[in-house]
Amino acid sequence: MPRGAPLLTRWYDGTSPRAHAVFVRLDGDTLVIEPREPGLAPQLYPLRGVRWPERRTHGQRQTELPDGGLLQHADAREWDAWWANQSIGESFVVGWQQSWRGVLVALLTTVAVLGLTWVWGVPWASARIAQHVPPALEARIGRESMEQLERVFFQPSALPAAQQQALQARWQAMVQRAHAAGEAPPHTLAFRASPRLGPNALALPGGQIVVTDELVRLLHDQPDVLMGVLGHELGHVQHRDGMDMLVRSTFISALVGVVFGDMGGFVAAVPAALLTQSYSRDAERRADQRAAELLHANGVPPAVMATLFERLRARHQAGEDEALPIAIASHPADAERVRFFREWAANPSR
Repeated sequence: MPRGAPLLTRWYDGTSPRAHAVFVRLDGDTLVIEPREPGLAPQLYPLRGVRWPERRTHGQRQTELPDGGLLQHADAREWDAWWANQSIGESFVVGWQQSWRGVLVALLTTVAVLGLTWVWGVPWASARIAQHVPPALEARIGRESMEQLERVFFQPSALPAAQQQALQARWQAMVQRAHAAGEAPPHTLAFRASPRLGPNALALPGGQIVVTDELVRLLHDQPDVLMGVLGHELGHVQHRDGMDMLVRSTFISALVGVVFGDMGGFVAAVPAALLTQSYSRDAERRADQRAAELLHANGVPPAVMATLFERLRARHQAGEDEALPIAIASHPADAERVRFFREWAANPSR
Protein backbone atom coordinates (compact mmCIF):
# COMPACT_ATOMS: atom_id res chain seq x y z
CA MET A 1 0.00 0.00 0.00
CA PRO A 2 2.03 3.01 -1.25
CA ARG A 3 1.94 6.48 0.24
CA GLY A 4 -1.26 8.21 -0.80
CA ALA A 5 -3.17 4.96 -1.10
CA PRO A 6 -6.66 5.27 0.42
CA LEU A 7 -7.88 3.39 3.47
CA LEU A 8 -11.52 2.73 4.17
CA THR A 9 -12.39 3.71 7.73
CA ARG A 10 -14.98 5.54 9.88
CA TRP A 11 -15.24 9.26 10.45
CA TYR A 12 -17.14 11.24 13.10
CA ASP A 13 -17.61 14.88 12.15
CA GLY A 14 -17.56 16.18 15.72
CA THR A 15 -21.17 17.34 15.68
CA SER A 16 -23.06 14.08 15.31
CA PRO A 17 -22.63 10.65 16.96
CA ARG A 18 -23.22 8.99 13.60
CA ALA A 19 -20.23 7.40 11.90
CA HIS A 20 -19.59 7.92 8.21
CA ALA A 21 -17.73 5.54 5.92
CA VAL A 22 -14.83 7.42 4.35
CA PHE A 23 -11.61 6.91 2.47
CA VAL A 24 -8.58 8.61 4.02
CA ARG A 25 -5.39 9.34 2.15
CA LEU A 26 -2.45 11.69 2.27
CA ASP A 27 -1.87 14.31 -0.37
CA GLY A 28 1.42 16.04 0.34
CA ASP A 29 1.06 17.70 3.74
CA THR A 30 -2.69 17.28 3.79
CA LEU A 31 -4.96 14.57 5.16
CA VAL A 32 -7.85 14.05 2.79
CA ILE A 33 -11.13 12.51 3.98
CA GLU A 34 -13.51 11.50 1.21
CA PRO A 35 -16.98 10.43 2.41
CA ARG A 36 -18.64 7.65 0.47
CA GLU A 37 -22.09 9.04 1.14
CA PRO A 38 -23.56 11.39 -1.45
CA GLY A 39 -23.87 15.01 -0.39
CA LEU A 40 -20.91 15.03 2.02
CA ALA A 41 -17.99 17.17 0.92
CA PRO A 42 -14.36 16.03 1.21
CA GLN A 43 -12.50 17.26 4.30
CA LEU A 44 -8.92 18.54 4.18
CA TYR A 45 -6.67 18.86 7.25
CA PRO A 46 -3.03 19.99 7.48
CA LEU A 47 -1.00 17.09 8.84
CA ARG A 48 0.56 19.25 11.56
CA GLY A 49 -2.92 19.70 13.13
CA VAL A 50 -3.77 16.02 13.21
CA ARG A 51 -3.19 14.03 16.37
CA TRP A 52 -2.30 10.52 15.27
CA PRO A 53 -2.85 7.52 17.54
CA GLU A 54 0.03 5.82 19.29
CA ARG A 55 0.90 2.43 17.98
CA ARG A 56 0.04 -0.21 20.58
CA THR A 57 -0.24 -3.97 20.65
CA HIS A 58 -4.00 -3.99 21.08
CA GLY A 59 -6.94 -1.68 20.70
CA GLN A 60 -8.53 0.31 17.92
CA ARG A 61 -6.86 3.38 16.44
CA GLN A 62 -8.36 6.82 16.94
CA THR A 63 -7.11 9.92 15.16
CA GLU A 64 -8.17 13.31 16.51
CA LEU A 65 -8.87 16.01 13.93
CA PRO A 66 -8.37 19.77 14.44
CA ASP A 67 -12.11 20.57 14.21
CA GLY A 68 -13.13 18.03 16.87
CA GLY A 69 -13.79 15.25 14.42
CA LEU A 70 -12.45 11.75 14.82
CA LEU A 71 -11.23 8.89 12.70
CA GLN A 72 -11.81 5.48 14.21
CA HIS A 73 -10.40 2.26 12.84
CA ALA A 74 -11.19 -1.04 14.56
CA ASP A 75 -8.58 -3.14 12.74
CA ALA A 76 -5.33 -2.00 14.36
CA ARG A 77 -3.10 -4.14 12.16
CA GLU A 78 -4.67 -2.78 8.99
CA TRP A 79 -4.30 0.81 10.22
CA ASP A 80 -0.67 0.23 11.26
CA ALA A 81 0.13 -1.28 7.86
CA TRP A 82 -1.40 1.74 6.10
CA TRP A 83 0.35 4.14 8.50
CA ALA A 84 3.74 2.48 7.97
CA ASN A 85 3.60 3.34 4.28
CA GLN A 86 2.70 7.02 4.72
CA SER A 87 6.29 8.03 5.66
CA ILE A 88 5.09 10.40 8.34
CA GLY A 89 7.25 8.95 11.07
CA GLU A 90 6.34 8.50 14.70
CA SER A 91 7.76 10.17 17.77
CA PHE A 92 10.85 8.91 19.54
CA VAL A 93 8.76 8.04 22.60
CA VAL A 94 6.38 5.84 20.61
CA GLY A 95 9.28 4.09 18.93
CA TRP A 96 10.90 3.54 22.33
CA GLN A 97 7.69 2.10 23.72
CA GLN A 98 7.50 -0.39 20.88
CA SER A 99 10.99 -1.74 21.54
CA TRP A 100 11.43 -4.34 24.29
CA ARG A 101 15.02 -3.18 24.66
CA GLY A 102 13.83 0.39 25.13
CA VAL A 103 11.25 -0.68 27.70
CA LEU A 104 13.85 -2.74 29.56
CA VAL A 105 16.34 0.15 29.63
CA ALA A 106 13.61 2.53 30.81
CA LEU A 107 12.55 0.10 33.55
CA LEU A 108 16.09 -0.47 34.81
CA THR A 109 16.79 3.26 34.72
CA THR A 110 13.63 3.99 36.70
CA VAL A 111 14.48 1.36 39.30
CA ALA A 112 18.04 2.70 39.58
CA VAL A 113 16.87 6.30 39.97
CA LEU A 114 14.27 5.34 42.58
CA GLY A 115 16.83 3.26 44.45
CA LEU A 116 19.44 6.02 44.48
CA THR A 117 16.81 8.53 45.53
CA TRP A 118 15.65 6.26 48.33
CA VAL A 119 19.10 5.44 49.68
CA TRP A 120 20.94 8.74 49.23
CA GLY A 121 18.68 11.40 47.75
CA VAL A 122 15.94 11.39 50.39
CA PRO A 123 18.29 11.45 53.44
CA TRP A 124 20.42 14.17 51.84
CA ALA A 125 17.45 16.37 50.94
CA SER A 126 15.50 15.83 54.17
CA ALA A 127 18.49 16.71 56.35
CA ARG A 128 18.97 20.02 54.56
CA ILE A 129 15.31 20.93 54.35
CA ALA A 130 14.78 20.15 58.04
CA GLN A 131 17.49 22.66 58.97
CA HIS A 132 15.64 25.42 57.11
CA VAL A 133 12.13 24.85 58.44
CA PRO A 134 11.11 28.02 60.37
CA PRO A 135 11.10 27.38 64.14
CA ALA A 136 7.48 28.56 64.42
CA LEU A 137 6.36 26.00 61.84
CA GLU A 138 8.40 23.25 63.48
CA ALA A 139 6.85 24.10 66.86
CA ARG A 140 3.37 23.93 65.35
CA ILE A 141 4.10 20.54 63.81
CA GLY A 142 5.38 19.36 67.18
CA ARG A 143 2.22 20.53 68.97
CA GLU A 144 -0.08 18.87 66.46
CA SER A 145 1.96 15.67 66.59
CA MET A 146 1.73 15.71 70.38
CA GLU A 147 -2.05 16.14 70.21
CA GLN A 148 -2.35 13.09 67.99
CA LEU A 149 0.00 11.06 70.17
CA GLU A 150 -2.04 12.05 73.23
CA ARG A 151 -5.12 10.51 71.61
CA VAL A 152 -3.46 7.26 70.62
CA PHE A 153 -0.47 6.46 72.81
CA PHE A 154 -0.33 8.71 75.86
CA GLN A 155 -2.23 8.94 79.09
CA PRO A 156 -1.79 11.49 81.89
CA SER A 157 1.25 10.72 83.97
CA ALA A 158 0.62 8.83 87.19
CA LEU A 159 3.92 9.92 88.70
CA PRO A 160 3.57 11.96 91.91
CA ALA A 161 3.88 15.69 91.32
CA ALA A 162 6.80 15.89 93.74
CA GLN A 163 8.69 13.22 91.77
CA GLN A 164 8.09 15.03 88.49
CA GLN A 165 9.27 18.32 89.97
CA ALA A 166 12.39 16.70 91.37
CA LEU A 167 13.24 15.15 88.00
CA GLN A 168 12.55 18.44 86.22
CA ALA A 169 14.86 20.28 88.64
CA ARG A 170 17.59 17.65 88.31
CA TRP A 171 17.36 17.78 84.54
CA GLN A 172 17.48 21.56 84.31
CA ALA A 173 20.47 21.70 86.65
CA MET A 174 22.37 19.16 84.56
CA VAL A 175 21.53 21.01 81.33
CA GLN A 176 22.77 24.29 82.78
CA ARG A 177 26.04 22.71 83.92
CA ALA A 178 26.55 21.09 80.51
CA HIS A 179 25.61 24.26 78.63
CA ALA A 180 27.00 26.99 80.84
CA ALA A 181 27.05 29.45 77.96
CA GLY A 182 23.32 29.00 77.47
CA GLU A 183 23.65 27.25 74.11
CA ALA A 184 21.25 24.43 75.00
CA PRO A 185 18.47 24.17 72.40
CA PRO A 186 15.03 25.37 73.55
CA HIS A 187 13.01 22.44 74.81
CA THR A 188 10.38 21.29 77.27
CA LEU A 189 10.09 18.08 79.27
CA ALA A 190 6.79 16.26 79.79
CA PHE A 191 5.86 13.02 81.56
CA ARG A 192 3.20 10.69 80.18
CA ALA A 193 2.03 7.18 80.97
CA SER A 194 2.06 4.89 77.95
CA PRO A 195 1.54 1.15 78.33
CA ARG A 196 1.73 0.86 74.54
CA LEU A 197 5.16 2.48 74.31
CA GLY A 198 6.52 1.02 77.54
CA PRO A 199 9.82 2.39 78.90
CA ASN A 200 10.66 5.00 76.34
CA ALA A 201 11.39 8.61 75.54
CA LEU A 202 11.12 10.64 72.37
CA ALA A 203 11.77 14.12 71.05
CA LEU A 204 9.16 15.80 68.88
CA PRO A 205 9.77 18.55 66.33
CA GLY A 206 9.88 21.89 68.09
CA GLY A 207 11.78 20.66 71.14
CA GLN A 208 9.20 18.78 73.20
CA ILE A 209 10.76 15.83 75.01
CA VAL A 210 8.40 13.18 76.37
CA VAL A 211 9.45 10.50 78.83
CA THR A 212 7.09 7.71 79.86
CA ASP A 213 6.25 6.76 83.42
CA GLU A 214 7.35 3.26 82.53
CA LEU A 215 10.88 4.45 81.81
CA VAL A 216 11.00 6.50 85.01
CA ARG A 217 10.00 3.41 86.99
CA LEU A 218 12.47 1.21 85.12
CA LEU A 219 15.27 3.58 86.17
CA HIS A 220 13.82 4.64 89.54
CA ASP A 221 17.08 3.88 91.31
CA GLN A 222 19.29 5.21 88.48
CA PRO A 223 18.34 8.88 87.99
CA ASP A 224 21.64 9.62 86.25
CA VAL A 225 20.82 7.05 83.59
CA LEU A 226 17.43 8.67 83.12
CA MET A 227 19.21 11.99 82.69
CA GLY A 228 21.43 10.35 80.08
CA VAL A 229 18.33 9.25 78.18
CA LEU A 230 17.03 12.81 78.27
CA GLY A 231 20.45 14.01 77.11
CA HIS A 232 20.10 11.64 74.17
CA GLU A 233 16.72 13.15 73.30
CA LEU A 234 18.14 16.66 73.71
CA GLY A 235 20.69 15.68 71.08
CA HIS A 236 17.83 14.87 68.70
CA VAL A 237 16.31 18.29 69.46
CA GLN A 238 19.63 20.02 68.83
CA HIS A 239 20.05 18.37 65.43
CA ARG A 240 16.33 18.66 64.56
CA ASP A 241 16.22 14.94 63.89
CA GLY A 242 12.45 14.76 64.45
CA MET A 243 11.86 17.31 61.68
CA ASP A 244 14.32 15.45 59.49
CA MET A 245 12.35 12.23 60.01
CA LEU A 246 9.06 13.90 59.14
CA VAL A 247 10.46 15.42 55.96
CA ARG A 248 11.93 12.06 55.10
CA SER A 249 8.55 10.39 55.64
CA THR A 250 6.96 12.92 53.30
CA PHE A 251 9.51 12.21 50.59
CA ILE A 252 9.04 8.48 51.03
CA SER A 253 5.26 8.83 50.77
CA ALA A 254 5.78 10.81 47.55
CA LEU A 255 7.99 8.03 46.17
CA VAL A 256 5.38 5.46 47.12
CA GLY A 257 2.81 7.60 45.33
CA VAL A 258 4.96 7.65 42.20
CA VAL A 259 5.37 3.87 42.25
CA PHE A 260 1.95 2.75 43.45
CA GLY A 261 -0.24 5.73 42.60
CA ASP A 262 -2.10 6.04 45.92
CA MET A 263 -0.35 7.92 48.71
CA GLY A 264 -3.36 8.91 50.78
CA GLY A 265 -2.78 6.23 53.36
CA PHE A 266 0.83 7.18 53.74
CA VAL A 267 0.06 10.85 54.32
CA ALA A 268 -2.48 9.98 56.96
CA ALA A 269 0.10 7.81 58.69
CA VAL A 270 2.68 10.57 59.18
CA PRO A 271 2.07 10.90 62.94
CA ALA A 272 2.51 7.18 63.33
CA ALA A 273 5.75 7.43 61.38
CA LEU A 274 7.15 9.44 64.24
CA LEU A 275 6.81 6.36 66.37
CA THR A 276 7.52 3.54 64.01
CA GLN A 277 10.49 4.89 62.08
CA SER A 278 13.83 4.87 63.75
CA TYR A 279 16.27 7.68 63.42
CA SER A 280 19.23 7.00 61.21
CA ARG A 281 22.31 5.39 62.69
CA ASP A 282 24.21 8.64 62.36
CA ALA A 283 21.46 10.54 64.18
CA GLU A 284 21.47 8.00 67.00
CA ARG A 285 25.23 8.16 67.32
CA ARG A 286 25.14 11.95 67.46
CA ALA A 287 22.45 11.80 70.14
CA ASP A 288 24.49 9.26 72.14
CA GLN A 289 27.45 11.61 71.87
CA ARG A 290 25.38 14.49 73.29
CA ALA A 291 24.18 12.24 76.13
CA ALA A 292 27.74 11.24 77.00
CA GLU A 293 28.88 14.86 76.95
CA LEU A 294 26.04 15.94 79.22
CA LEU A 295 26.77 13.19 81.75
CA HIS A 296 30.49 13.87 81.64
CA ALA A 297 29.93 17.60 82.18
CA ASN A 298 28.01 16.70 85.34
CA GLY A 299 30.67 14.36 86.67
CA VAL A 300 28.75 11.21 85.76
CA PRO A 301 30.64 8.52 83.83
CA PRO A 302 28.76 7.85 80.58
CA ALA A 303 29.32 4.14 81.21
CA VAL A 304 26.31 4.23 83.56
CA MET A 305 24.16 4.11 80.41
CA ALA A 306 24.95 0.41 80.18
CA THR A 307 22.36 -0.08 82.92
CA LEU A 308 19.62 1.09 80.57
CA PHE A 309 20.40 -1.52 77.96
CA GLU A 310 20.82 -4.26 80.56
CA ARG A 311 17.37 -3.57 81.96
CA LEU A 312 15.77 -3.31 78.53
CA ARG A 313 17.38 -6.61 77.61
CA ALA A 314 16.09 -8.18 80.80
CA ARG A 315 12.57 -7.04 79.93
CA HIS A 316 12.95 -8.51 76.48
CA GLN A 317 14.14 -11.84 77.85
CA ALA A 318 11.23 -11.84 80.31
CA GLY A 319 8.79 -11.34 77.45
CA GLU A 320 7.86 -7.84 78.61
CA ASP A 321 9.27 -6.06 75.58
CA GLU A 322 5.95 -5.48 73.85
CA ALA A 323 6.52 -1.78 73.34
CA LEU A 324 7.23 -0.08 70.03
CA PRO A 325 10.99 0.14 69.35
CA ILE A 326 11.38 3.89 69.16
CA ALA A 327 13.69 6.60 70.38
CA ILE A 328 16.25 5.36 72.89
CA ALA A 329 15.21 1.77 72.16
CA SER A 330 16.08 1.97 68.47
CA HIS A 331 19.23 1.09 66.58
CA PRO A 332 22.27 0.89 66.54
CA ALA A 333 22.55 -2.43 68.32
CA ASP A 334 22.70 -2.41 72.11
CA ALA A 335 26.18 -3.95 72.22
CA GLU A 336 27.57 -1.22 69.99
CA ARG A 337 25.98 1.49 72.09
CA VAL A 338 27.13 0.00 75.38
CA ARG A 339 30.65 -0.19 73.99
CA PHE A 340 30.39 3.43 72.89
CA PHE A 341 29.42 4.69 76.33
CA ARG A 342 32.02 2.59 78.13
CA GLU A 343 34.82 3.55 75.78
CA TRP A 344 33.76 7.17 75.82
CA ALA A 345 34.33 7.19 79.54
CA ALA A 346 37.86 5.94 78.90
CA ASN A 347 38.47 8.49 76.16
CA PRO A 348 36.28 11.57 76.73
CA SER A 349 38.26 13.71 74.27
CA ARG A 350 36.78 11.93 71.22
